[in-house]
This record gives sequence, structure tokens and C-alpha cells, in this order.
Amino acid sequence: MDQPRFADAARATRSMFIRDLVLTASIGVHAHEHAATQRIRINLDLAVADDGAARLSRAAIGKDDLSRVVDYEAIVNQVRAIVAAGHVQLVETLAERLAEACLADPRVQIAKIRVEKLDVFADAAAAGVEVERRQC
Repeated sequence: MDQPRFADAARATRSMFIRDLVLTASIGVHAHEHAATQRIRINLDLAVADDGAARLSRAAIGKDDLSRVVDYEAIVNQVRAIVAAGHVQLVETLAERLAEACLADPRVQIAKIRVEKLDVFADAAAAGVEVERRQC
């Protein structure tokens, strides 16, 4: 996956990402996909507002302030919960649900989501979809 240019000082954004999260999902339109789970890989790239960085005093730079950041553990837990919530027919639907969950945090300006089914074709590493969504 190409690294998006979401971190941008001029736009006061930072890039937050989750790479290669492999989960087991009930996903697919075929009967055999309803009968068994399969491995999927999820990648998230988020452009996150970083307005506070421009206003930090020199004394505050480098200090831990959790209120300024999006909690990637919370994002991963949301992803896990969405995947575990039940059968989804399309990877596109799952990607849209994940994007919606990421954008629920108003600091997330852009969410690029890639969902890949890993065991679809013996001669391919993966098949899937990538969506990019923005705050309205």
C-alpha cells in the first residue's frame, strides 16, 4: 500500500495508520463463505487534525498530551468489533463501515481503508478494495 501524504504541516494534519491487521471474518456472497470464516487484512490511513501543534509553546513541545491524539487502540478495537458483528457480503460494505467508524472522530479528516481477503485465490496474495472518505 502506498503511503498517502496525509501528514502535512501546511494543512495542520498528521498521519495515523494501522498496518496489516489480520482478522478472521464472516464475509462473502458465496454459500461456502457463509459457512466458514476467512482471513482478511485491514490497513487504515487517517489524516488527523493537528491544530494544537501549531499553537504549542516551546515548553509544551514534546510533552505527552493524550487529548491531542486519536487513540489507535480504540480504533483497532472498533475495527475488531465491526468485523465480529456478523456476516457481511461485500468487502466494499465492510470498508465503508470501517471508514464511517474512523470518521466518527471529528479530528479524522480523511480515512483511507483497504480490506483484503487473503485466501480467495491460490495464485494471488489477496483480493479486495480500497476506499477513501472525507469529513463532510
